[in-house]
Amino acid sequence: METEQALGQSPQVVAFDFDGTLTIQDSYTSFLRHRSGSSRYLSGLMTLLPELITYPVRRDRGRLKAAATRTFLAGQSATVVAEEARQFADEVWGRFMRPDALKCWEAWGRAGATRVIVTASPSLTVRPFADRLGADLLLGTELERVDDRLTGGFATPNCRAAEKVVRLRDAFGPGIRLAAAYGDTSGDTEMLAIADYRGWREFVERP
Repeated sequence: METEQALGQSPQVVAFDFDGTLTIQDSYTSFLRHRSGSSRYLSGLMTLLPELITYPVRRDRGRLKAAATRTFLAGQSATVVAEEARQFADEVWGRFMRPDALKCWEAWGRAGATRVIVTASPSLTVRPFADRLGADLLLGTELERVDDRLTGGFATPNCRAAEKVVRLRDAFGPGIRLAAAYGDTSGDTEMLAIADYRGWREFVERP
């Protein structure tokens, strides 16, 4: 079944993974590297070395992301990080977003679908991309903060795999059935399973 056929149905809610689906690479890692600069980023990676070494055994992306968040963002102002994320999105947009994914996104918009980004990356750093896309809703991993300071922890579970379906059900009700869903990793499998059209690694174009 092709996307065009899916568009011919009566669309309701369409969910897109973000990193690797709408973009050509992981946005959170790229953002952390961008805001840190080469020397600070390399220093941070040295701190993360124990987690990086054990990752092939544990295969726990949430644990690794949590460690990276503590290393690079703990104690930072959420307001400042949000502004840095906006500047980052403006700078990388033209070389980051997949043209064929954007065409699909726009086609669903013209069809009147409710377009949702469901991502394991922090909502704080994906928000500028979602706003520019005109997303109806962004569901991502929420970073914990006290007042305006990021603690380096998560305020919600890592929005990956089964958690993506949990978040969609929280937003749209337990009986949510997606008109379509698009993803590119095993972390999207459960989300695709509740969609009538399953766009698995459908987008391949690079800017």
